[in-house]
Amino acid sequence: MFGDIFILGFAGLSLIVTLTAPEQVIYVSEDEMSDIEKDALALELYLKDKEDHKKHCPKIKWEQPSIDEYKKDLESKLPSNCKK
Repeated sequence: MFGDIFILGFAGLSLIVTLTAPEQVIYVSEDEMSDIEKDALALELYLKDKEDHKKHCPKIKWEQPSIDEYKKDLESKLPSNCKK
């Protein structure tokens, strides 16, 4: 019985640590990415910028560039005065 409680406690702790651990980011050069991976990353950046602008700096006037602009250099396009 004690063993079961110990295992459940350890499993719960492991789950909490896993869910609260910071994201692991793997950096890959653009040359190592397929077109689909580049498109997915561009879309992710586009959506993240849209969300971050709304959350962190909605009073700053900013017209979000098209997804094609994100595909060119795979970088955030938020204004520099918009703090995350």
